[in-house]
Amino acid sequence: MAYRVCFVCTGNICRSPMAESVFHARVEDAGLGHLVEADSAGTDGWHEGEGADPRTVAVLQEHGYATGHTARRFDRSWFTGLDLVIALDSGHLKALRRLAPTPEDARKVRLLRSYDPAAHDGDLDVPDPYYGGRAGFEECLEMVEAASDGLLAAVRQELEGRTT
Repeated sequence: MAYRVCFVCTGNICRSPMAESVFHARVEDAGLGHLVEADSAGTDGWHEGEGADPRTVAVLQEHGYATGHTARRFDRSWFTGLDLVIALDSGHLKALRRLAPTPEDARKVRLLRSYDPAAHDGDLDVPDPYYGGRAGFEECLEMVEAASDGLLAAVRQELEGRTT
């Protein structure tokens, strides 16, 4: 059974699809595509059925990442099939932990930047670039890329633990 990761932000059109795309690329580059699945969702359903924000798509494409995406809202029933739920900021972390059906499910929820060794403990949020300009989307991508390597290392360690 695949190791399943879901990235969650507010509307599932900026941060979480960006994180999904970057992490998917890291997984493929590591040769783990057959073992790890990544997807994304939002805590709210405002943009359900829409594609990613055009600025997200542009930044991802310019950096060589895939961009196919349709926004959806996170459903608490998904916890059972997920190994990790990755929140993009502390508000999402709190909302997802409250939504979790069990304490075990709540422990699956982590902040993305907690996997970035250069991130400071007091500032682990990936800021929402939606209301700003292009620079915010570039900054978001930098933060996501910086954390994705650490996340991949943690997932790889979990996978190794399953086989031993």
